[in-house]
Amino acid sequence: MNAMQELAENVSVPFDRARAMPRSVYTSQEFLDQELQHIFRKDWLCAGRASSLPNPGDYTTMEIAGEPVMIVRDQNGVLRAQSNVCRHRMSILLEGRGNTKSIVCPYHAWTYSLDGKLRGAPAMDKNDSFKKSEICLPQVRCEDWQGWIMVTLNPDAAPVSEALRDIDTLVGHYKMENYVESFRETHRWNTNWKVLAENFMESYHLPVCHAGTIGGTVDLNEMTCPEGAPAFNYHWIMKNETFALTLAHPDNKHLEGEDRRKTYLLSIYPALMITLTPGYFWYLSLHPDGPDHVNILYGGGLAPEFREDPESEKHFAELKNVLDRVNDEDKGCTESVFKGLSSDLGDPGPLSHLERPNFEFAQYINARIQEGSQG
Repeated sequence: MNAMQELAENVSVPFDRARAMPRSVYTSQEFLDQELQHIFRKDWLCAGRASSLPNPGDYTTMEIAGEPVMIVRDQNGVLRAQSNVCRHRMSILLEGRGNTKSIVCPYHAWTYSLDGKLRGAPAMDKNDSFKKSEICLPQVRCEDWQGWIMVTLNPDAAPVSEALRDIDTLVGHYKMENYVESFRETHRWNTNWKVLAENFMESYHLPVCHAGTIGGTVDLNEMTCPEGAPAFNYHWIMKNETFALTLAHPDNKHLEGEDRRKTYLLSIYPALMITLTPGYFWYLSLHPDGPDHVNILYGGGLAPEFREDPESEKHFAELKNVLDRVNDEDKGCTESVFKGLSSDLGDPGPLSHLERPNFEFAQYINARIQEGSQG
């Protein structure tokens, strides 16, 4: 039985009989190839916060299933995603992040405007087939959703606002679009991308894996894991006063009652994980790097009320310190899980009621792979 068949069998049972996903779906290169083709090249992925590219010429780069893509704020202030490959001899154009007035190929200096149109090409006047006006970088779909830069290679994908409209209903009153990114980092961990995604989706591990940081702020009896939606799953935790930034700032007038201490964990398929609290947010955007590694975009920042507080620098320092320690703990836990599931004696066990999101994630992956193989 191959990994695809094992996963289909795994998700065919009711949730109260659910078990962790089979080892093969984490370790098989063949299965990863299916994920890249039918998930990462088809669904919306996150390139970070729109607030991180505020000015014309600001750009960031990413790779989607082997496809180099740039996201640029163009001359008119519009976020634009496009191919990051020169239309001449196919060199990569931009690396990392930065600001540029134009896009200049580092190989032969072909130069493009921020909207992708070719502006200049040295020593091309003797080639009769060369027509500058006909050359432009291929455009990629890009949307600003709630302050997130969302990108997809799929021309037929439903708009993000349509696919995720239930999230607007769920947490729209938190005004997530006003949270501003204060830090952004990239990491590479020795684990499968799904192990890290699943780790985020359940808070069952918090009291133990995060005993040195946030474990004491949560109670397993105050975690709620409702049924998710086709494009995402979620759960929430009621936080106590141990870490003030998890609670609403006194100047926050739009959150009331329990919402002033409620933390939402949103897992947007396939690979955007958002922790949204009344006081701050942080996120992970994931992309596989082989079955045994994951590339991580890690960022976060404060809610507007804490950013505007006279002690905002202190608040941010406290937040970053805690999040970095939490991240280190997650790295240890998820790399340990991958090492264990790669062993011959590893075997998936039954899931807790607090791991409903993990089971729904497995159902989503299975549905995408099955649809892709039939198409």
